[in-house]
Amino acid sequence: MSRTLGQVRVDVEEASRWLAGRVVRTPVLRSPVIDDLAGARVLLKAENLQNGGSYKMRGALRAVGRLAAAGHTGVIAQSTGNHAVAVALAARQHGLAATVVLPVDAAPTKVDRARAAGARVVFAGTGVEERVAVADGLSDESGHPVVDAYDHPDVVAGQGTASLELIEDAERAGTPLDVLVVPVGGGGGVAGACLAAAGSGIEVYGVEPVGCDSLARSLAAGVRVPVAPAPTIADGLRPSCVGELPFAIVRDTLRGVVRVDDDEIAEAFRLILTELRVVAEPSGAAGLAGALRLPRQRDRQRTVGVVLTGGNVEAALVARLLAQRPADLTTGEGVAA
Repeated sequence: MSRTLGQVRVDVEEASRWLAGRVVRTPVLRSPVIDDLAGARVLLKAENLQNGGSYKMRGALRAVGRLAAAGHTGVIAQSTGNHAVAVALAARQHGLAATVVLPVDAAPTKVDRARAAGARVVFAGTGVEERVAVADGLSDESGHPVVDAYDHPDVVAGQGTASLELIEDAERAGTPLDVLVVPVGGGGGVAGACLAAAGSGIEVYGVEPVGCDSLARSLAAGVRVPVAPAPTIADGLRPSCVGELPFAIVRDTLRGVVRVDDDEIAEAFRLILTELRVVAEPSGAAGLAGALRLPRQRDRQRTVGVVLTGGNVEAALVARLLAQRPADLTTGEGVAA
C-alpha cells in the first residue's frame, strides 16, 4: 500500500466522525454463559440492530454520501444481499438512483429489503464473477459508479467504524480488548477492523466457513487465492476470492483466520438468540463461532470483541436452526495463523 496503516487508520476515524448521527451506535452485549464457553470475557457488537440490518450500512452510507457530494446521480452495487440493501438505503437517503445485482438464489428477505428501499434489482447467476460482469456492464451503460462491497476504500473505512466503536466502548468500560474477531466474506470488514486496531496491540482474527476460505488460503500462499465456495448457511461469507484492497491491508496485520463449519455456526446462532435475546444471521453468528474456537489463556481472562455483522435472516431458516440438535463446541482447533 502506498500509505502506512497509521495513515489509513485516519480514514476510519474520519468516517466515524462523519457517520456519527447517521448510523446507530449499536450496543455491546455480553452473556456469562458465552463467557464461560469461551473462557474469556466476550463483548459482542450488535450490528444486527443497525439500520438496514447489518454493518454494511456504514460503508455504503460513507461511500454513497461522498459520491452524492461529488455530483453523481446514481450508483450500482453487487452482493449476496446485505451490501445491496445498504447501498439502496444510502442512495435513497441521498436522492440517488440505485441498481443492485443479486444472485438468483439470494435470500428473499434481502431482495425484498432492497426493493423496498427503491432499488432496481437485477439477478445474475450464483457466482460473484457473474454479478461483477453485470454490474460493470450496467455502469458502462449508465455512467453510474459501482460501489464495490469490499474493494472500495470508503466501504472499508466505513465498515471499520463498527470495530472502532467496539474498541472505544470496551476501553470506556474498563475492559479493553485483547482480541477482535470479525467474519470474512470479501474482507472489507476484517480489513476495517485491522485499520481500527492499528497500533493498539489488539490481535485481529478473521472467521471463514469451511470451504469458503479464500483469505486463509491467500495468507498461506502470500497471494490472493480464489476458491469455489462450498455450500454454507452463512450466505454472506461465500465470495470466491478475498478483495485486492482488503488483502493488501490484512496480509501483514491479521493474527490469523479461524475456519468454522455449519454446525458451529448454527450453535453460535442459537447461543446469540437464547443468551443475548437477539437474532443474528448465520454470517454474523460465524464471528462468535470463531471466537469460541480460539485457544484459552491459562494465566488470565482475555477480553474478546466480536462484531455481529448482520441480522437479516429468513424466518424458515431460524426455525430450522432452532430445531436442530446443538453440536458439541470445540476450542483451539481450526486456527490458521
